[in-house]
Amino acid sequence: MKSLPNSAKKLIQEFSNLPGIGKKTAQRLTFYILQIEEEKVSSLSKALLDVKEKILNCNVCNGITEDKVCSICTDPNRDCNIICVVENSYDIIVFEKTNGFNGIYHVLGGTLSPLDGIGPDDLNIQSLLERIDDGMEVILATNSNVEGETTALYLTKILSDKGISLSRLARGIPIGSDLGYIDSATLVRAMEGRTSV
Repeated sequence: MKSLPNSAKKLIQEFSNLPGIGKKTAQRLTFYILQIEEEKVSSLSKALLDVKEKILNCNVCNGITEDKVCSICTDPNRDCNIICVVENSYDIIVFEKTNGFNGIYHVLGGTLSPLDGIGPDDLNIQSLLERIDDGMEVILATNSNVEGETTALYLTKILSDKGISLSRLARGIPIGSDLGYIDSATLVRAMEGRTSV
């Protein structure tokens, strides 16, 4: 790496700071940038700046939008009586790809993590409480890691007396998988969440 110019080294470092990008991928991306036309590089840099300058958090769900309220929250065809609570805006994209959910969302902006100093006041919990009315259904869709489970448990505790239907995403064995490759925690959850046939 001594033979690389400083600007190339800096770009490699910046790429490798991105999640999921290792040193070799960062080097490939840097050399790709060096080979393409300047207009494409300008277009890429403009897109990066636009994302930072134009994207806002939705005033209702805290998802991402370029307007005050996102297209999901303003969609009259959405069932506003079902709120899916997710950790971050990317989770909305994951659900939307399935075309299997027609409710609305609420983005917490993370999960509870006392070791990292993230408590209930650091998440969008108060705005969730303000959105909930009697008779609504709230689906807790946090990840099934320690932080996600802790967050779901905390939300269950504070939402249980609100006169709502409260549920958690089902967890278990993925379709097409072999039982021999499933971890024991997933098997236990699958047994606990079994359904009648």
